[in-house]
Amino acid sequence: MNNTRLDRFISKKLGIKRQAVRLLLAQHRVCVNGAIASDINQTIDNFSNIEFDGKPLQANTAYYIALNKPAGVVSATKDKQHKTVIDLLSYPFKNELHIVGRLDLNSTGLLLLTNDSRWSRKLISPENKISKHYRVKLEKPLSEEYVEAFDEGMYFSYEDITTRPVELKIINKYVAELALIEGRYHQIKRMFGRFRNPVLDLHRFAIGNLHLGKDLEPGESKQLTESEVAAIF
Repeated sequence: MNNTRLDRFISKKLGIKRQAVRLLLAQHRVCVNGAIASDINQTIDNFSNIEFDGKPLQANTAYYIALNKPAGVVSATKDKQHKTVIDLLSYPFKNELHIVGRLDLNSTGLLLLTNDSRWSRKLISPENKISKHYRVKLEKPLSEEYVEAFDEGMYFSYEDITTRPVELKIINKYVAELALIEGRYHQIKRMFGRFRNPVLDLHRFAIGNLHLGKDLEPGESKQLTESEVAAIF
């Protein structure tokens, strides 16, 4: 369920006509998120806490997980060949989660999982300009030519698109950090591929204002706090 009207939800949940919901609200028998509901047009979602006569009609919890993905683990909920990121989790609700922005099999770093589809859509939408930050190790030396080319964007004929500007910072001869706000198929590797420079290691260390930090070892995860969830944006 995405956003829906309160009267529609109660009508379906209690098996009554929508006209009858108005009386229930007038009798102060319905609460939404701890407050007495009075408007049949009130909008609710999957995580609105709804009670009728003090008994819960809906009490779902939104979960937000940060995982330090190790190499060799696939960003999927199921896979017959490889261990998945879900296999790394021990939470009782882990099978309710979906992945927000994947990492390749051998790429490492910050991966987010949630059961809140609205949050994940907001996070991956290029229109919201949430940057993803990566550290890349390359086979061949870097030059300022890379910085200019990444900033201009690159045309990919297969998709008939030009990538948005990517901020690239050279750390040393073979290591760069970059930030992008979209996630085309193997985008980073393909962009370096224009220089015939293979990516040896790809690590995502931040999404928006949320940094992986040093508290999570590879394979470890944690539930994000409300402030951490909000800080990303």
